[in-house]
Amino acid sequence: MDRMAIKPTKDIRNAPGLPSREQILEFIQTTDKPAGKREIAKAFGLKGQEKINLKKLLKDMAEEGLIDGKRTAYHRMGGVPKVTVLKVMEIEDGEAFAIPESWSPESATPPPRIRLIERKSKGGALKKGDRVLARTEEAGRGWIAYPMKKLADTSESVLGVVELDGRGKAWLAPVDKRVRQSSPIADLASAEEGNLVLAEPAGRSPRAGVRVVEVLGDPLAPKAFSLIAIHKYGIPNVFLQEVLNDAEKVSKVTLSDQKREDLRHIPIIAIDPADARDHDDAIWAEPDGEGGFKAIVAIADVSFYVRPGSAIDREARKRGNSVYFPDRVVPMLPEVLSADVCSLRQGEDRAAMVCHMQIGKHGQINSWRFTRAIVRISEVIAYEEAQARIDEERADDTLKNLWAAWKDLASARDKRDPLDLDLPERRVVLDDQGRVAEVAVRERLDAHRVVEDFMIAANVAAAKALESKASPVVYRIHEPPSREKLVALRDYLESFGRKLALGQVITPGLFNRMLKDVSDSSEKAQVMEAVLRSQTQAYYGPANAGHFGLALGSYAHFTSPIRRYADLLVHRALVDAFGLEQPDPQNGIPAHSGLSDKDRGDLSKITGAISDTERRAMAAERDTVDRYVAAWLASRVGEVFETRITGVQSFGFFATIVGLGGDGLVPVSTLGSDYFHYDEAAQQLIGEKSRTTYSPGDVLELRLGEANPLTGALKFELPDGKGGKIEPRGNRPPPRRKKPTEMKDKAGKHMQGKRGRPGNIRHQGRKKK
Repeated sequence: MDRMAIKPTKDIRNAPGLPSREQILEFIQTTDKPAGKREIAKAFGLKGQEKINLKKLLKDMAEEGLIDGKRTAYHRMGGVPKVTVLKVMEIEDGEAFAIPESWSPESATPPPRIRLIERKSKGGALKKGDRVLARTEEAGRGWIAYPMKKLADTSESVLGVVELDGRGKAWLAPVDKRVRQSSPIADLASAEEGNLVLAEPAGRSPRAGVRVVEVLGDPLAPKAFSLIAIHKYGIPNVFLQEVLNDAEKVSKVTLSDQKREDLRHIPIIAIDPADARDHDDAIWAEPDGEGGFKAIVAIADVSFYVRPGSAIDREARKRGNSVYFPDRVVPMLPEVLSADVCSLRQGEDRAAMVCHMQIGKHGQINSWRFTRAIVRISEVIAYEEAQARIDEERADDTLKNLWAAWKDLASARDKRDPLDLDLPERRVVLDDQGRVAEVAVRERLDAHRVVEDFMIAANVAAAKALESKASPVVYRIHEPPSREKLVALRDYLESFGRKLALGQVITPGLFNRMLKDVSDSSEKAQVMEAVLRSQTQAYYGPANAGHFGLALGSYAHFTSPIRRYADLLVHRALVDAFGLEQPDPQNGIPAHSGLSDKDRGDLSKITGAISDTERRAMAAERDTVDRYVAAWLASRVGEVFETRITGVQSFGFFATIVGLGGDGLVPVSTLGSDYFHYDEAAQQLIGEKSRTTYSPGDVLELRLGEANPLTGALKFELPDGKGGKIEPRGNRPPPRRKKPTEMKDKAGKHMQGKRGRPGNIRHQGRKKK
């Protein structure tokens, strides 16, 4: 109870039957429901004149600063109403923290920080900016709240471009391709036509429009596409001064006086992309004289510089990972650490966490040990240069030994038979002005596989080393496909004559053999797309469930602590498990560099949070590449491209340009006058008269009809109104067809390709969504 002085008034001081101020305050604080005048009167059995006196007493208590609120719900001054609207201000380790949306400006205290207790089954997880109606209670020295209902967000920021119509009225054109409608702008502020702006709703009704709160500049300027993604996904991209100061302080640490294994005499090399901004891994190997190899995987010792609970750590924990765009990096750590002190630069002494491995002659990892070391990278080589030296037989012994050791690792990998899907990666190359110079599929070299297999080996070693000490582990988990997805895959394969028996053990090798048995390239693309859709999404967690895709029983991310918080946690666990502490009190660094007590006790919250930030980063990166691809193609509208169908829906199909990427829609309404039926099981559109089919994996010639750089959306159309399939479906039996009368969508309506007829396909598409 608030210990403020309580002064009764003359009017009602001696009124019979009235509760005391202390009794009213106690009731307001202890009741589990909103306490208004009616509830207070009922609780104390007040009637008639007593109710009138209660009204006066409550008014006096409000004027004296004892209570606040309305007649329907009072709460003690400085407290929070029992049921109120809260706004989520931050997410910390997967937990949401909020403040009351309405907080009295006259209050001498800041709004309380309230921890929200979410019930996951009630809907999606809360995110920053969400508004919820919640039931609150004081718990110890703080406040907690239980969300009752998620409310419409009246202040959620939206990105768009200012456009003026013929009457001079301003509109906000969306930059999200999922948003189809422009919004009227009620307040332009200082924005001008063509500006990229941040806006927020001007009122609760959509008709109120939006008001501009920040002008971001030219939407087509260099770095604008990544800026759009940063704002859209709420990616933290500015470091507080406290964090920068902390980073500057720890960057001054000297390594000369530390007790580290000295590996500076070993020619460890880093093989990275030519445009890499940081280097957090390096490798070395040499024959052991017994048919195998001694190997070293040296990783930046980020855990030495970023200690638990520090300002840098709190910020890195919130970010979860670095985000890589074609035009910039939003790093997890300040640049003085990520690009300088922690980065394994050529010819400079660096702190490293080192995994020593003994590789057997058949590629198995016979033993491992972990140390903290000081290393001096002998060379930083681009993938392409390393590959060229090997191919042109001008590699030194260091490279030759790495390739020889890798062949053994690759042999062991082949026996393991991990999932082998050919998933090309798009690469956007920018010129000096930030404009797109080239968009191409990144070439897959043996040099990439060399580094990848060394990293996988070290990650497995880290997981098993921690397991051997019964230490907490942040596992990288990829679970097998669910039965529901396998049933859907089986039904899809059956639609064109292939079988998947669900009674057998499902392994990655099963999918690999399935793909090898398909000779027709179009069908192989279809099967590969279907297998990919059947896979679960990888995540981080403290309970091991294996890594299905890599066919590994234990796997943890150890090799990229500069850009992934998960790896930093694994390093800290190794410090604890193997006694690798390196305090440096002279430089003001906290003594402990292992796991915090909080993480050692429960890793589930932080692993859930960093799994979410990883998905956020992937979505932002994908969106930005889509925008760059659309910008690259904007000058080529009208050209015909070789495309491959990536997905089919009742309203049309999606296709991507072969060798370039960028998904675009071909609406079914543009496919001519034929009726098209959607076979959901076979994922096909089938022409009723022409029997023309459109299926995932089919290769077509399509004309680019639209390319919108602001949204990243493409739109294709058939050249000259004809299908133009350019890749045969092979000699396999045709897919099993249903009779035309049976080919109906879920609403029981036929699909058709011409607008204006009954069952308009655009309406059906919206309804299905």
